[in-house]
Amino acid sequence: MGREAVGIFSVIKREIDFTRSLKNVMAQVKDIDADAPILITDDIEATIDRFPDKIAFYFEGGRVTYGEFEARANRIANWALAQGYKAGDTVALFMENAPDFVATWFGLSKVGIITALINSNLEGAGLAHCLNIVETKAVITTADLAPRVSHIAAQLDGSPALWDWDGEVGLDLNNALAALPSDRPDKSHRAHMTGKGLFLYVYTSGTTGLPKAARISHARARRSFRIAISTCPLTPEDRIYITLPLYHVTGGFIGMGGALLSGASAILRRKFSASQYWEDAADNGATVIVYIGELCRYLLNQPDHPKQSAHKVRVGIGNGLRADIWQQFVDRFQVPKLLEIYGSTEGNIFLMNFDGKIGAVGRIPKYLEKQFGDTRIVKFDIAEEQPVRGEDGFCINADWDEPGELIGRIFKDSPSDFSGYQDKEATEKKILRDVFEKGDAWFRSGDLMSRDRAGYIYFKDRIGDTFRWKGENVATNEVSEVLSQYPGIKTANVYGVEVPGTDGRAGMASLTVAEDFDISGLRAFLAAELPPYAVPLFIRIEPEAQTTGTFKYRKVELVEEGFDVNAIDDPVWFCKPDAEGYAELTRAEHAKIVSGEYRL
Repeated sequence: MGREAVGIFSVIKREIDFTRSLKNVMAQVKDIDADAPILITDDIEATIDRFPDKIAFYFEGGRVTYGEFEARANRIANWALAQGYKAGDTVALFMENAPDFVATWFGLSKVGIITALINSNLEGAGLAHCLNIVETKAVITTADLAPRVSHIAAQLDGSPALWDWDGEVGLDLNNALAALPSDRPDKSHRAHMTGKGLFLYVYTSGTTGLPKAARISHARARRSFRIAISTCPLTPEDRIYITLPLYHVTGGFIGMGGALLSGASAILRRKFSASQYWEDAADNGATVIVYIGELCRYLLNQPDHPKQSAHKVRVGIGNGLRADIWQQFVDRFQVPKLLEIYGSTEGNIFLMNFDGKIGAVGRIPKYLEKQFGDTRIVKFDIAEEQPVRGEDGFCINADWDEPGELIGRIFKDSPSDFSGYQDKEATEKKILRDVFEKGDAWFRSGDLMSRDRAGYIYFKDRIGDTFRWKGENVATNEVSEVLSQYPGIKTANVYGVEVPGTDGRAGMASLTVAEDFDISGLRAFLAAELPPYAVPLFIRIEPEAQTTGTFKYRKVELVEEGFDVNAIDDPVWFCKPDAEGYAELTRAEHAKIVSGEYRL
């Protein structure tokens, strides 16, 4: 067989494999009817009935079977009924990863109660906001977090009861549960509900302002929980290693949900630990890992570990893995397959990189566009932060390889629906109307993407992160990837800052670095890899990266502080005029920049 024939055969095989993988995923969700009286609760109970004696959780040296897990959940359900809570009420869950985290929302769902999954890093006004917007009746928490709730009690609407698992600050939940039956509550408590009913509130991570409460229906959860089952694929023999927080979708839905519906076991860790990651995974027999890109980057920044390739992990599933570290991760840690997915907590767009194309978040070949509902990339104006509209008033499809905003058409009562947030105004801001025809509505992803001629889709940047400097668009994600290739740089967070007397925003990067980092060669390195306008003018060295609970970089505070060395304790360097490398920014030189004496 000639080379040309081999090439054609390879392309045909790729398309067949891709189509088969897509059909397997679609088969998992096509029969989920939002109008049917079937809840995610029913799916999990079915798993428990099949595997009551199987291990559901490996956690901190202990084991919990599916039967024991349900007994705990049933007590939670009976506790809620004893408190007088009813279907449609909300109870907030504020705790770190643990089997009881899952048992709590599962138990509450048995009697139709909605659980608000609160980020365990929150405190003060942010915590009060998240509790108030869902009108919670009670807060379930732990001894280490309960003081944060009691501290803001005066700011909480409705005086929700505080229940502490340990009974040290609030009411004693463990003690209350001990006196309650472990039998399943009667299904009549949720018999009136359909898949459209609310199951959870899951919050956006709040990188740009206060978190928003996304409304997650039972039907949406039933679809999301199934993603890993057909793609990994999962079996009851798998052990899924979950170190990501369960209050977010990747860890809580893709990882934990996949285990609960397949009968697999979850190796659950309270918090992510880069230094103990591979030992934990190997010693507990993990076969599947759930990742986000920055988790992978943290692992690569660790020194070699004797068990980093002495494990049984066969596949990783997650999101945000960038091209600059993808192959490094595969080669160093010997994970045979990575399944990169794209989606959002509340959105109606789902993509998956089935065939491992490095850097791609998914693929929409021309011949399968209808299988994806209606997902488009439209031309986008960076300065206005709005899609470009033509003379007819409608949006314009982006060209091949042209960055634009990814949008998904909203079809009511279907997988492409958009249930939005608890805040109606915030919901409306995510909807783009009259896009290609009068009356249509599309979900705005807030992400700039591009698509090549083979249909592969690549993440470029978050809208608001890309900025203009010297009349050019600078994508922070691309600059971060280049910075991360420089020796000694552990993490790179890129953003734009205002400089008096200039248009646009100048590039600035906040770095965490290793001991061998040498800034003297950084500017020359960047000049060789980036166009002049994309080279950061300012470099800030932080002792550790400022991130959310899901490792997303915080930028709001950094942008506000800018390069003002009068307000920043961290060292800052800048591109000094007529100098070759970066120079340390002093207060005197800062004054020269602000006054316009230095022209950058």
